[in-house]
Amino acid sequence: MQVSKRFLALLDQQLAQFTDRPDLLALVVYLALPGENGKPSLVPIGQWPRQPALPARPTAGEIASGSSTSSVGPEAGAGLGEARRWLALRDDRLLLGALRVDADRWPWPRDLGDRLDATARCLTEALRLDLEQQRLGRELDRRDEQLRLLVHQLRNPLAALRTFGQLLLRRLEGDPGNRTLVDQLLAEQRQLNRYVDAIDLLAAPAMEPAPSSGALIAAAPEGARLLLPAGLAGAAPESLPAILTPLLERASATASLQGRPWHGPAAIPSWRGDGGAVGEIVANLLENAFRYSPAGSAVGLHCCASGSRAPDAAQPQLSLTVWDGGTAIPVLEREAIFQRGVRGSTGQGLSGSGLGLALARDLARSLGGELSLVVPPAALDPGLPSEGNAFQLSLPGP
Repeated sequence: MQVSKRFLALLDQQLAQFTDRPDLLALVVYLALPGENGKPSLVPIGQWPRQPALPARPTAGEIASGSSTSSVGPEAGAGLGEARRWLALRDDRLLLGALRVDADRWPWPRDLGDRLDATARCLTEALRLDLEQQRLGRELDRRDEQLRLLVHQLRNPLAALRTFGQLLLRRLEGDPGNRTLVDQLLAEQRQLNRYVDAIDLLAAPAMEPAPSSGALIAAAPEGARLLLPAGLAGAAPESLPAILTPLLERASATASLQGRPWHGPAAIPSWRGDGGAVGEIVANLLENAFRYSPAGSAVGLHCCASGSRAPDAAQPQLSLTVWDGGTAIPVLEREAIFQRGVRGSTGQGLSGSGLGLALARDLARSLGGELSLVVPPAALDPGLPSEGNAFQLSLPGP
């Protein structure tokens, strides 16, 4: 928990008003932070006059009693003729901080006591509002992140609708009546895309060029989780064929429309698990392969229930690999592209938010698995291309 620069500016102003009081030796303001033992720990955040920090801190008992404007007894160790008092900064029963007052006498003159009480009340309210604003800011950041994720994931089914609609148009040559209906469906799909673009702009973070790879990095809290909302998680385990079949049909249709080779798996292993998470991972990987690999290059999905086992897994590990036969991703970008908002150099100028791989790896790890890039695909299986990229999803057995 930290305070904002605006609060620190207000704090300086409040303390500076006591320059006309020669009977004050020092004022120090502390912020209460939660301690490991459940008791608050006080950290100095401002003082007057500005000099090397005065480290003395009260104990919990010294500030526990009274309201936010009440004082407690002098601290042991105060100099001869010097009075030290602590004014607690409280929001109801919650201790926010403390104001330490070092004076040359006790009791204080009434006018000084009134001014110190007013300052303590002002700092308490300002600190309460500052911390509440930070809490709301974190909540808004979390919701914006969820909104960006939902918009990102919404693009995949919209792209599939466009692909199937365009393929249907090809099959309806000579049937103008039905072609008109499909044209209208595609027009509605384009309108939905415009709405999605508009929503994406509302939640779009500031972008700045990355210094090393030239990729774009979206400003986002690095420690925040990127998982999908709970409503998109699988309620019950699904079989791998049920998870992959609609994605394979979509991929085949996309390849046909783009005029490129598509290689589906020879067989789908027996596996059951979180269909929502696995489906989102594979959908993102396929979407990236078709979007960013060069036109005409092959794309495929390779499945394998290998004999290798995860370190703590009792069952064989499942491997799902989406590969392409395009240009290999540069070495310096191979790990960076898994960070949120980062896009490789081959994706510059193309649509995308740079969230797909970050989301996919986050979901993979939440399942106890991993998502990694292997170059070239043949390093995983000699039957795969000797050029290109392979994104391997490894999952523990059921």
